[in-house]
Amino acid sequence: MSDRFADKPADALGAHEVANWLRRHPRFLQQFPDLAMSLVVPREEGSASSLASYQLEVLRDKNRELSRRLQELFGNAQENERLAVRTHQLTLALLRQDSAADTLRAMAASLAEDFNGDLVRLVIFKPVEGLSDSDWLQQVDETDPRLQPFRDALASGEPLCGRLQPEKHALLYGDRAGDVQSTALLPLPGTGLIAVGSRDANRFFPGMGTLFLRMMGESLAVALKRFG
Repeated sequence: MSDRFADKPADALGAHEVANWLRRHPRFLQQFPDLAMSLVVPREEGSASSLASYQLEVLRDKNRELSRRLQELFGNAQENERLAVRTHQLTLALLRQDSAADTLRAMAASLAEDFNGDLVRLVIFKPVEGLSDSDWLQQVDETDPRLQPFRDALASGEPLCGRLQPEKHALLYGDRAGDVQSTALLPLPGTGLIAVGSRDANRFFPGMGTLFLRMMGESLAVALKRFG
């Protein structure tokens, strides 16, 4: 040892000095593998173990955590791929329709069937020929005071996810409002609102990704523009 340890007898060294020296010389134990094997590392639970076995357990723990994260990333990638395919298929389906009424029907059907929506609701601001109010569709004038709770969302056009306020639930779901525990809301400025409700409170939550919702809204807006 070539630093200040050389100026002190071994029995004068304190534990902190030894620890600090080892931190500055992390490769020291490579020169003395027998010392590494004989060191004892206390565990929070159970008996003590050698430094080598302790390091091995640490590496195994890290490997398990990395594997868990990799599986999580893989699962997210698969889900995103499925959503991308469904969104693409939805866009094609919307562009194949021959009327605004059929376009809105295709949107509602896809959200219910392909995106597993428990309750799908569309609110439109202007009448559409061939459609009348039903359990999944209602026409509400854009000046209707019931739309006041949605003004900020309609101004931004940004999707919202989570538990909505009771007044929003009342407009979107009517007498089925009590069945809905979480919602993905897609505001379409100048056009209306799309809501996908779930009985699962954790299905839609604040902070979840809304990229595909935004893409679906843009697809619908473009498809409807063909009909004036």
